[in-house]
Amino acid sequence: MLMLWTIPLFLLGAARGKEVCYNNLGCFSDTEPWAGTATRPLKVLPWSPEKINTRFLLYTNENPNAFQLLQPSDPSTIEASNFQVARKTRFIIHGFIDKGEENWVLDMCKNMFKVEEVNCICVDWKRGSQTTYTQAANNVRVVGAQLAHMLDVLVTNYSYSPSKVHLIGHSLGAHVAGEAGSRTPGLGRITGLDPVEASFEGTPKEVRLDPSDADFVDVIHTDAAPLIPFLGFGTNQMMGHVDFFPNGGQNMPGCKKNALSQIVDLDGIWSGTRDFVACNHLRSYKYYLESILNPDGFAAYPCTSYKDFESDKCFPCPVQGCPQMGHYADQFAGRISEQPQKFFLNTGDAKNFARWRYRVSLTLSGRRVTGQVKVALFGSKGNTQQYDVFRGIMKPGATHSNEFDAKLDVGTIEKVKFLWNNHVVNPSFPKVGAAKITVEKGEGQTVYSFCSEDTVKEDTLLTLMPCDSPDTL
Repeated sequence: MLMLWTIPLFLLGAARGKEVCYNNLGCFSDTEPWAGTATRPLKVLPWSPEKINTRFLLYTNENPNAFQLLQPSDPSTIEASNFQVARKTRFIIHGFIDKGEENWVLDMCKNMFKVEEVNCICVDWKRGSQTTYTQAANNVRVVGAQLAHMLDVLVTNYSYSPSKVHLIGHSLGAHVAGEAGSRTPGLGRITGLDPVEASFEGTPKEVRLDPSDADFVDVIHTDAAPLIPFLGFGTNQMMGHVDFFPNGGQNMPGCKKNALSQIVDLDGIWSGTRDFVACNHLRSYKYYLESILNPDGFAAYPCTSYKDFESDKCFPCPVQGCPQMGHYADQFAGRISEQPQKFFLNTGDAKNFARWRYRVSLTLSGRRVTGQVKVALFGSKGNTQQYDVFRGIMKPGATHSNEFDAKLDVGTIEKVKFLWNNHVVNPSFPKVGAAKITVEKGEGQTVYSFCSEDTVKEDTLLTLMPCDSPDTL
């Protein structure tokens, strides 16, 4: 009989759970879906606000180097600061074992100051993030509630509209932003920078970042391989209105292939367990950082998969255009669909990461030979290196095309240079040319056409001018 009593009491205790309540923030329990699930098996309550010690560090165009501490419990600190109601406010929220006074966080504010007048607030919750992962993941709830309380103070004291607020969260910080957004009706925008997978992927939307947390939610996935066995820290789950998967979202160029990178980054940005963080996971905020100064350098293409994108099946941009991954993604907000959308693009392997995608199609002329063809684009803003278009049997009259990601936007394309070779000694010195080359830029609807009647020997440049140019008549 004893077993019959102990089992129900045990189950009753499990269902009831524990709860903690804090002024202005509400109550937090360790019942489902916050704990006791397959994703969150451990029953862990978040720490108190005093223990986490979240700080709001304000930088503005007037004080770009030294922060002003804002305290929601003391609105006079806001009154005495450089916070300006007329400006947008962007909050930057760090993730696990990071802190609010890091180089990348301040660099993000400084890049913003180059392009806009803005209140840039760094949310520092390092005491709550530099602990065990399970505890930090639960502390997210209190930090998100504190951020929501901060927004409420701005609304109440300054009639500041939440629509002018943009939350940018990296890793666990993305879910902090989600928690704050779920508590703030009418929040303008949330950007999730590689939202962390463990304890969040597959959970109900109240636990994690999701599209209902703001009017516009954009997410950048850079470490989306499964945590087990690949040690991918980011989530593969769609969590925004638009989800970007640069380079496929799992293995970023320039990051070592071993599961745990030796870095952490030359900036020395992590304290504590430095080898915990993978290079891929950090790429998300590096791309965002650079996107601020490159309004058109991260065009992303709607596509069903990265394999299709790499197979040139998702070019050019559709009629409604392509969103820009990063800072300017919200310019696409009016074109989002009811269903979440996946977007793909490629980046460079180091600064500068921005790339501009082109498709080149060429029709061969001259002799039939085996070899390879390369082209370089020359435009009003500069010229590209040579890119491969075709390798194989080169037949006159045959048309071949390829897409490539250039390191710069060449502007208006003025001419194209064609080169072929096969590195085979041929005493007849065959000549090959391109009767016509068309070039299309991903985001634009313009197609450029270049023509030539000439053929050239191997390793000799052939310049093609616009088809209606006097030089080609």
